[in-house]
Amino acid sequence: MSIIDSVKGAPDLLPPVSSGFNAIESAMLTTALTYGYERIRTPVFEHTEVFARGVGASTDIVNKEMYTFEDKGGRSLTLRPEGTAGIMRAALSAGIPRGGVLPWKVSWVGEVFRYERPQSGRQRSFTQMDVEALGTTDPAIDAEMIILGWDALRNAAATAGKTFDESNLEVRLNTLGDRADRPAYHAALNAYLDQFETQGKLPKDVLERRHLNPLRAFDSKAEGMAEIMANAPVIKDHISEAATEHHRQVVALLDAEGIPVIHDDHLVRGLDYYTRTTFEYQATNLGAQSAVGGGGRFDGLAEDLGWNEPFQGIGLALGVDRTYLSIYGVSPGDPNPGLARTPRVDVFGIPMAPHHGPRVFHLITALRRAGIRAEMGESTRKPRALFKSADRAGAQFAIIIGDDEMMNDEVTVKHLATGEQHTCPQDVAVLGSIVRTSD
Repeated sequence: MSIIDSVKGAPDLLPPVSSGFNAIESAMLTTALTYGYERIRTPVFEHTEVFARGVGASTDIVNKEMYTFEDKGGRSLTLRPEGTAGIMRAALSAGIPRGGVLPWKVSWVGEVFRYERPQSGRQRSFTQMDVEALGTTDPAIDAEMIILGWDALRNAAATAGKTFDESNLEVRLNTLGDRADRPAYHAALNAYLDQFETQGKLPKDVLERRHLNPLRAFDSKAEGMAEIMANAPVIKDHISEAATEHHRQVVALLDAEGIPVIHDDHLVRGLDYYTRTTFEYQATNLGAQSAVGGGGRFDGLAEDLGWNEPFQGIGLALGVDRTYLSIYGVSPGDPNPGLARTPRVDVFGIPMAPHHGPRVFHLITALRRAGIRAEMGESTRKPRALFKSADRAGAQFAIIIGDDEMMNDEVTVKHLATGEQHTCPQDVAVLGSIVRTSD
């Protein structure tokens, strides 16, 4: 019987990859907490309608990429393909617009699922952090969100001793105006595209979606579309004075904080709910698939989900997998990442014989409860093998108990890098002091 392989596009993340992955997640979430965004958890699946209505009928996500299934009660459910629609649904279900403290600031990290062609940095099961500020139209919150994402990416890189700055990280910014601005712009954009449809130059994906949302033409990667869209009318020339002023204030705040913004009139992102501020982070070392995150304002999403009054918001998503690829130069799913292992523990307990095991076990347990990473070798193995295990675990110290140590209530502490060793009482406070002093 053969071993069952993992599902295509859903890689296993094993040490040492998982350690680096966890460090990136932690750095991102800690950044969000620093900005006052509390962590929440939402279900991994929702009623399909949440995404069909929220994300948009013209998007690839809804048309091609959702994992949708019928449960035993005949309900259509979908594994979340993105985070914002589910978070908005949770806020509306809880009555946050009328009973919460606004803006409602939350952050979330978890797996999302999209059926697309797996490639480097892009899988069918992947992890992202979402940050959302709901119940606000303040341009300062837009600027705060963009800076938060910038800082989160920089802090994630710092966990690996790397640097994200304007030389290898770009922030692209655009405004999509308000929903009321769309009909006139859609008409202008469709009129521009008509000539290329007549000439037979529009690819199938644009032909299928242009009358639902012609903005999707900017997303098309089909051959020749970049040249066609280069001269297309841009939405900033068709938006209201209020939306223009909102964008001006966001830009001014970012400029004042030294964020190196690149203004991109063609940036529309791949979700239909975006309005006004839209932004994307791009790592320059990732080639064509350069986006590591992005977001924008979604001032009509609550109404799309059935809320009967405006409840505006803005959010961002950062791809943990894509950020990992940019930082380490390998995809998290690579079976041979070539990364150095990080130390698993600080202290490794070595019983010299099986009857010394219980005493070592007691000390190791006490050290763990004191907050020190510690592990014990199997008492049935020979000491030489246990020292090799201590090295593989990355331990700084071995604590050794044999007959002499048992008789004198002592423990031998060996610094594994230098070979220096000495005895001390079998006292957790003393041992903890030795370990912490060496940090």
